[in-house]
Amino acid sequence: MKLSETIFTAIDFESAGTAPGKTDAPVQIGTCTWSLADGVTDSWISYIHTEQDITWSAQKVHGITHDDLRDAPKLMLLWPSIKRRLKNKAVVAHGHGTEKRFLHAFPGHGFGPWIDTLQLSRAAWPELPSHSLGDLCKALDLEEKVTELVSEKTWHDALYDAVASIILLEKIVSDFQLDDANISVLESPDTRTWHSLRG
Repeated sequence: MKLSETIFTAIDFESAGTAPGKTDAPVQIGTCTWSLADGVTDSWISYIHTEQDITWSAQKVHGITHDDLRDAPKLMLLWPSIKRRLKNKAVVAHGHGTEKRFLHAFPGHGFGPWIDTLQLSRAAWPELPSHSLGDLCKALDLEEKVTELVSEKTWHDALYDAVASIILLEKIVSDFQLDDANISVLESPDTRTWHSLRG
């Protein structure tokens, strides 16, 4: 399928953090949808209830406390909202390991293909000293556009980071003139191929 015919949904989770003897748990989810035809649409965010303690280090990063989660739904109750936004979409995340892991709560969901903007940015701009989402958006002058779309949010908010991922994808598609390319060029980026695209 061509990129011009594809609808993408970016997803980001913030988590409780890993504590000894415990598995990590999601505490916030954010998604937004993007296509070449319609731009960014359908932004969505929710806190996620967990009984697990939020580690000090995680709270220092995202600022989410158990007070924020008191009336939040559990992850399983968010399934209809998640399914509606991800089904039949290309799923985008920056370093998609966490997102894939938390979505394992829904076995057999069949979401995909997955597009990892971390892998893509490493192939597209190998000369940059950092490929973290925040550093990339600063280096590529994307931060202002992200903030315009989610003005009340900031880094390490799930919606802000999801929007940042999709704006980064938009930048890649634009800079490398990929409108008519097959989506496979985004799934497993080959550094040599991307260098040739740069001319």
